[in-house]
Amino acid sequence: MKDDVHYMNLALEEAKKARQLNEVPIGALIVIDDQVISTGHNLRETEQNATAHAELLAINEACRATGSWRLEDATLYVTLEPCPMCAGAILQSRVKRVVFGAHDPKAGCAGTFMDLLRDERFNHQCDVTSGVLGEECGWILTSFFKELRDRKKTLKREQALKLAEENK
Repeated sequence: MKDDVHYMNLALEEAKKARQLNEVPIGALIVIDDQVISTGHNLRETEQNATAHAELLAINEACRATGSWRLEDATLYVTLEPCPMCAGAILQSRVKRVVFGAHDPKAGCAGTFMDLLRDERFNHQCDVTSGVLGEECGWILTSFFKELRDRKKTLKREQALKLAEENK
């Protein structure tokens, strides 16, 4: 049987696919009976769709693969703690367990900002394991946003130089 680190490494590979598309590098996959049945990576910019999160794409693919909306024996691996929208989809699809890498203090709904996945007021709760390859999962996000800020600064500088040149 493969362990959480093995599957989180696969989720990181999905995150790298998102990064190559200039998407926020988040990757996810769903495992049932030690088999990867679906994968997903962020495609919000590519599809111009606010719901094209890695988790939702993996859930949709898993439902098609299993022929059921109930993923009761599934484990979802995701590089960043699920947001409220994804946590809702996880609960609605009855995912048994969620394993995530990096904590999300601004929107994490698996215990950091709030804990929707284990809230007993819902009719379903998930087992949650956090921090698996957390440093690696956090680094890919941090480096992506640093590069994005650097590109924006460079573009701003180039525009200012061009404007100055035109005004001579």
